[in-house]
Amino acid sequence: MTTPTTENRSRQIARSTLTVMVAFAIAKIISLGQTVLIANVFGVGREWDAFVTANSIPELIFTLIAGGALAHAFIPIFSGHLARDDRDGAWRITSHVINTVFSITLLVSVIVFLTAPWLVEHVVAPGFDAVGKAQTVELMRILLLSTLIFSVSGISMGILQSHNHFLLPAIAPIMFDIGILFGAGFLLQPFGVNGIAYGAVIGAALHLGVQIPGLIRYRMKWWPELGWNNPNLWRVIRLMLPRVAGLGLFSLNFLVMNNIASRLGEGSVSALSWGWRLMQIPETLIGTAMGTVIFPTLAALSELGDEKGKREAMSGALRFILIATIPSAIGLIFIGQPLISLLERGAFDASASALVYSTLRFFALGLVVHSSLEVIARSFYADKDTVTPLYAAAGGAVINLVLAYLLSGVIQVESGDPQAANVGGLALANSLGVMFEVVVLLWILRKRWHGANESALGQTLLKTLAASLVMAVVLVISNTIWQVTGLSDRGLAFTIVQVGSDALIGVIVFVVVAHMLKMSELELLLRPLNRLLRRNQVEKALP
Repeated sequence: MTTPTTENRSRQIARSTLTVMVAFAIAKIISLGQTVLIANVFGVGREWDAFVTANSIPELIFTLIAGGALAHAFIPIFSGHLARDDRDGAWRITSHVINTVFSITLLVSVIVFLTAPWLVEHVVAPGFDAVGKAQTVELMRILLLSTLIFSVSGISMGILQSHNHFLLPAIAPIMFDIGILFGAGFLLQPFGVNGIAYGAVIGAALHLGVQIPGLIRYRMKWWPELGWNNPNLWRVIRLMLPRVAGLGLFSLNFLVMNNIASRLGEGSVSALSWGWRLMQIPETLIGTAMGTVIFPTLAALSELGDEKGKREAMSGALRFILIATIPSAIGLIFIGQPLISLLERGAFDASASALVYSTLRFFALGLVVHSSLEVIARSFYADKDTVTPLYAAAGGAVINLVLAYLLSGVIQVESGDPQAANVGGLALANSLGVMFEVVVLLWILRKRWHGANESALGQTLLKTLAASLVMAVVLVISNTIWQVTGLSDRGLAFTIVQVGSDALIGVIVFVVVAHMLKMSELELLLRPLNRLLRRNQVEKALP
């Protein structure tokens, strides 16, 4: 029997997850709009090369100093103070983290600003001509301003999320995209490509500004001191370093995969990138959204020593991920080909589309484990353990790289047998490597937490697979009808209708079957939507 506290927590998590998912979806749509606009203006020319290259150093500074690694280290410490009702201690460590991170970011940014010509000449763009190098230097110096702003804004997100306030942090990325969109729409003509950089700075300011009302609401305090004698500051730094190493390991992993893909023939690297980007859409909307919402709760429960609460929260989050990602993965596989043709709009020939679809299918198989990792890894971070996930990631990386060589056929290619090449093998290797991470971490977590609510997870998995199987059969029938009638080859309008109808049919079938199987997790997730619909119906009925 679920306790009222657990049920209330589940309802709050479901509402917050829907909020974050909707915000992420809006951000994706705006990002797609700005991408189309920028592509129409710059294409793959020299100016956009300069922007992408210039952004690499500021982006690296943010990732290593003030990015996701800092949030994963800061939230458990900050949430611990809140759980103990030590608000002064919470704001004190917040001030020390903000001041230290901003100071280090400012110092590094000043060094990069002064050495930008040398960095462009010898590190990031030695092949550019003189005009391209000068433009890259100018853009890099502008973009450093956004890095400074993000060094504070990123911590602000962690503060609000620790208070289980997710609306403003979810809106913040939208505001950043709006800033870039403003730069693309209104600043290009007077400033050229620099207008996009100015738009990024405006977007960063909006990213921070939209969160200020939330900080005021929770009565944030700030002290003008670095606090380097505060032991909690050094705890944050110690927790952060393994996570930084993990991010570096992830980047290295993809670097090697791209290296292998480059040997598999023209278009293989692009196909790998396209497949990954398409899989990342549902992974962000489901896995990242759930991981973002559940993390502060896990951190607070860990600080209170509530092992049972942690098990229930983690298990509930994983069950939500299962019922969302398994049908999404099957949907990507069955509507992947028309979806690719819809996005590329004739830019791919038949062989290129086949390459992209090959990677998408195998990345789709990894959608479940990639999304699950967002919750499972954060369960360790909540316990202030960032080392164990690093070891698991290292093991997964080894498996990924070994299988990448074996499954991609690169060994046969180098032996003179190009027909054996299969870029989809790289995607499958990645999925299997992450699966290893998830299995190992879940096994360790089960040992530490004396269980992981395996019975509930197993029931949800079986019911989700059953509902997804019925959905897959219906999609096969639908796709067969489209192919037999020839409607799938009649242009863009029919492709849009096919993708939309298949997606709608799949969702309806899955939800109906899941309801018949009495999947309580789905009903809990849809309850906020049902309440909103009922409220709208009542408002329409009023005179």
